Amino acid sequence: MQDQASTPDSKAVPPTATLADRVRRAAEDRPAHPALVWRDQTISWAELDFSVDQVADTLRRTVPGPPDGQPARVAIALTNSPDFVVTFFATLRAGLVAVPVNPESTARELGHVLSDSGAALLVCTERVRDLVAGLGRDLPALRAVHTGPPTGERPTDAPGPVDQPASPRGPVDQLASPRGPVDQPAFPRGGPGIDDLAVLLYTSGTEGQPKGAMLSHRALLANHGQIERISPRVVGPDDRVLLALPLFHVYGLNTGLGSVAYHGACGVLVDRFDPAATLEVIARQRVSVVVGVPAMFLGWSGLPGLDAALAPVRLAVCGAAPLEPATSARFSEAAERPIFVGYGLTETAPVLTSTLASTEPKAGSIGGPIPDVEVRLVGPTGEILWSAGSTGPGGSSATATGAGGRDAVDTETDVDEPDVELFSPGTDPGEIVVRGPNLFSGYWPDGRDGPDADGWWATGDVAYADADGDLHLVDRLGELILVNGFNVYPREVELVLDAHPAVVESAVVGQPDPRTGQAVKAYVVRVDGGAVTEPELLGHCARNLARFKRPSTVEFVTALPHSVIGKVRKTLLRSSPAESPDTAPEGRLSDA
Repeated sequence: MQDQASTPDSKAVPPTATLADRVRRAAEDRPAHPALVWRDQTISWAELDFSVDQVADTLRRTVPGPPDGQPARVAIALTNSPDFVVTFFATLRAGLVAVPVNPESTARELGHVLSDSGAALLVCTERVRDLVAGLGRDLPALRAVHTGPPTGERPTDAPGPVDQPASPRGPVDQLASPRGPVDQPAFPRGGPGIDDLAVLLYTSGTEGQPKGAMLSHRALLANHGQIERISPRVVGPDDRVLLALPLFHVYGLNTGLGSVAYHGACGVLVDRFDPAATLEVIARQRVSVVVGVPAMFLGWSGLPGLDAALAPVRLAVCGAAPLEPATSARFSEAAERPIFVGYGLTETAPVLTSTLASTEPKAGSIGGPIPDVEVRLVGPTGEILWSAGSTGPGGSSATATGAGGRDAVDTETDVDEPDVELFSPGTDPGEIVVRGPNLFSGYWPDGRDGPDADGWWATGDVAYADADGDLHLVDRLGELILVNGFNVYPREVELVLDAHPAVVESAVVGQPDPRTGQAVKAYVVRVDGGAVTEPELLGHCARNLARFKRPSTVEFVTALPHSVIGKVRKTLLRSSPAESPDTAPEGRLSDA
């Protein structure tokens, strides 16, 4: 194991090489302390560590090394459960690479991830097992399929997928008990180095075919070291963290489960989110830290007794998708506590900025850079518009180097008073470019499109900085619409549409136009029973947007397609034929 004391980035990395080492440390330091709560059953750190050792030993002995020279890949397509947790940490401890997969994936999606990653072993639900069985010879690298964490002898030369039948016992029953003191493990210690590949996380595919982001053990651990430097402390060893986000997603995997292991805290697992049921779990299990996405806070905000149920919660954080200011305000008023918002990507393990690093959270902001993360806003010709870097716990210094005006052309809006608050004054919008020890190593398998020689990586997201140095997301660079050569950021148009009382949600895309190059098209979901018309919404936009930013057409749909963590999948909108509300089948755009 590499000695982190000699590494240049050691200030952001604890003296362990993997998250599985943190599991070992928690078991040694507090063996009886709860590590997981699952359906009101408690698993201690000693029990968890012993089970991880058992499975890691089996993986070392039975998973064949692939011919490509990389560590073998283990795909994990399980719901949130102790089985997922044990398999994930065991894979890391065995020096193999974890490939988390959505267990609700289609056969096509599964086939792509398993084939592209070259996974040698799959641990999955029975549903996934049945789907994979139909893929047959399309997955030559896949040697075995298990429906639970493997703990016995397995053949290393199986001609095709081999299934291990599901145990009739529940996941908690399958966890072994330590046979002796936790500091005398049944299996040898040791494992990968900190710079070895730990996880392949496939991007959601909102802009094309999913790609595997290569995250090293260093990147995973570094993000926790960065967040640990925020004051006051975000997560500590006595916290109980809600693990309701899917563990196959980087946000649930590292920000959620990873923080539990890193701090030796306790994770409260929820396998399927239901607002009322999960709120009851929070109250009963005395959850102190909630890690969520906008849809969760929206679901909770309308429930009675929210403030009483959330009494044990000292911190609520939101990420993965934009949090509407109205949702934040509604929840904060009902719960009598703020929501802190963060921003990051799969490729950054994931957190880059947070309102926890700001002087105070503000509506619509993603906050400032967390410690040991440097951020630049870069203009279309490469000019640096703004830059910020960490100066210590919870602080950053920012420098604006560009002009402050924005879209100075055709700002006529035909209004007396705007109905909604638009982008605040500050720097010009620029692409977010970042540097830090938590960045990925490029895309699988050859590390392409990773950080440059100086460590900088362009996120593809566009933001501006306000006068306080807090960032505000504008849009994805690839979603920018050019109307007569002028920039239209879909997010700005969506904020205006969503502010209309008859609109539940909207999505804005560009479409070809022979006169202006591109035109703005809006997809809109009405409130239940709503009858707002296209002319009414176009008039609403005319009162709030410059002429070139206004939609030329509005299409009403029953739902928008979302990824598992709530992002609208606009590629599906662009590829869907136009449908009227009378002819579109219910849920047509939400089936993806």
